[in-house]
Amino acid sequence: MPKKLFAPDYIFEASWEVCNKVGGIYTVLSTRAKTLQDRMPDKVIFIGPDFWTDSKNPLFKESKSLLSAWRKQAQTEGLTIRVGRWMIPGEPIAVLVDFHPFFEQKDEIYAWAWDNYQVDSLHAYGDYDEASMFSYAAGKVVESYYHFFGLTARDKVIYQAHEWMTCLGALYLQKACPRIATIFTTHATSIGRSIAGNQKPLYDYLNGYNGDQMAAELNMQSKHSIEKQTAHYVDCFTTVSDITDRECAQLLEKPADVVLMNGFENDFVPTQGKEFDTARKKARKKLLTVANALMGTNLKDDTVIVSIGGRYEYKNKGIDMFVDAMNRLRHDARLNKTVLAFVLVPAWVKEPRTDLQRKLTAKNGESLPCGDPRITHNLHHPDTDMVLGQMNWLGMHNHPFDPVKLIFVPCYLDGKDGIFNMHYYDLLIGMDLCVYPSYYEPWGYTPLESVAFHVPCVTTDLAGFGLWTNTLNREEDHIRDGVRVVHRTDNNFDRAADDICDAVLSFTQMDATEVAQTRKNAAHVAEQALWKHFIKYYDQAYDFALRKAMARK
Repeated sequence: MPKKLFAPDYIFEASWEVCNKVGGIYTVLSTRAKTLQDRMPDKVIFIGPDFWTDSKNPLFKESKSLLSAWRKQAQTEGLTIRVGRWMIPGEPIAVLVDFHPFFEQKDEIYAWAWDNYQVDSLHAYGDYDEASMFSYAAGKVVESYYHFFGLTARDKVIYQAHEWMTCLGALYLQKACPRIATIFTTHATSIGRSIAGNQKPLYDYLNGYNGDQMAAELNMQSKHSIEKQTAHYVDCFTTVSDITDRECAQLLEKPADVVLMNGFENDFVPTQGKEFDTARKKARKKLLTVANALMGTNLKDDTVIVSIGGRYEYKNKGIDMFVDAMNRLRHDARLNKTVLAFVLVPAWVKEPRTDLQRKLTAKNGESLPCGDPRITHNLHHPDTDMVLGQMNWLGMHNHPFDPVKLIFVPCYLDGKDGIFNMHYYDLLIGMDLCVYPSYYEPWGYTPLESVAFHVPCVTTDLAGFGLWTNTLNREEDHIRDGVRVVHRTDNNFDRAADDICDAVLSFTQMDATEVAQTRKNAAHVAEQALWKHFIKYYDQAYDFALRKAMARK
């Protein structure tokens, strides 16, 4: 008979990305919030940094009445906080804290961290100080709440810290409020990301790396130290995939106690039927209109539209491999359809191209010239841009006779970019296929978002999502399954690029019935990753942490 799991009465979660949309952790927290809020209304409190003291945060709705008595008490304790609702599904309580006053105590705080946990802050630089002061402030916020509302050992309280930026708060609470159960989640180890980002082979030599040694070599001592010490001292150490767990065991010398795979909610996907079909047609029309205006072509709706999206991490996100694979497909004699490929990756964008804007707004029949047929916006330094540089090297210039045409969209698709003026998701639904050939990807929300919109995708087994997909009961690893997982290592670039080329080629050769079934298979994969399935891993982590805290004297 399985043991009964301890469930928390209160959950506090601290992250740099609470009410601050800057990366994938925002998606983790914001999509999971409703599941927790439905379970324990207003007993789930998110803590984030307050960057918006002089302007309005569109993701945060402040309330003067919510927890007003505690807010006044916190003010007397030196905590400047704002309390309100995070404007996401479920609208959980969010507390934004101004961490800047703690800079005056920085040296004392770092000395305390060394004395109690051997955290090395001597080599701190860049964003380390800012993140640490926020983390410490978040811990003080939870301590204040705990005492003001008279919580005791009978109240099962969880504090979950996300990434190294919130580690210090978890360590502080272990001393200040030892009955609070602490969880630390690393979504990607700082040293692992640094190894990969510095073009060092991470996977083939993983067992030979020493985290402390590499941190010294890469000038990452302080971030690595706070992350490693927190992993060892918290009640429950977690990460987001099996591949990152192996990284933690080697580089932090501590495997995860529980692996928390990242789920999502599909409430941002249009309902199947007329609403979905209308959104898809609108997206395809916009993509083709912009492409035709840019290149002077007349691509029709039967064009196969492919894309890659995400952060501009050229190797880690596999952007280099995507461009290379599209070039291989361009020269493949078996291809008998036109493929339109987009690189939807924000770069150092300067402005939308005025010549393209004029052409998009020109009256019917008016012919206007347009410059470079490969990019939609001007860059500050196009001569050093990696996408354009690789396209130049490969001779990819979107000639009329090219069966594969590649367009770089180097801006945030926030609905006001000046060319598409549509949000990323509103364009994603129009794709036929997405490709995310990641080299370093602890989880991978972009392929998960793709299949949520019924768009089949290609990913790799170096992405947590790809590894998880391989555990599903699938007849074969083929694009027909909805997700094709390409095997990738440190040294098989050519083979992986060929596999991606073949996967896209296979998709172009499908008939309408096969495409429809492939899209259904993609949606089925997405359904299995909903939070209602993955929240069980959090329940295990809560139980693990609470038992450790209960045993603490």
